[in-house]
Amino acid sequence: MDPSDADATPSRTPAEEARWRARTNHEAVEYYRERSRAPGVAEGGGTRNHYCMECDGVIPLDGGGDRVRCPHCGATLAGEAQRFFNWVELDRPPRSDARALAPLALGGLLLLAVLVLGSLRCFA
Repeated sequence: MDPSDADATPSRTPAEEARWRARTNHEAVEYYRERSRAPGVAEGGGTRNHYCMECDGVIPLDGGGDRVRCPHCGATLAGEAQRFFNWVELDRPPRSDARALAPLALGGLLLLAVLVLGSLRCFA
């Protein structure tokens, strides 16, 4: 806040500030309360952890990614994505669209060939 704005807004006492904060961001506060109850959160974590997609449990991120199952719920961790605190990281790029576009490209080439052969027949 700008010092020039100090006169425009009254300052709050710590008690007023606590009541004001309790009324705002209710959804965010509830989300973090739920997150603090997830398996592995109470034990704390290392410098970099990821989370199970099934039970939201904290899983230490080993450099090699050797884990294949969640230690809390047993869900399979091998997949295309890892969930971190506030983002999801994809391990592999998405599959190419080449297979889906191949029939369309082949049809276009066939149509082009028919047009070229037809035009050659007309001019011959």
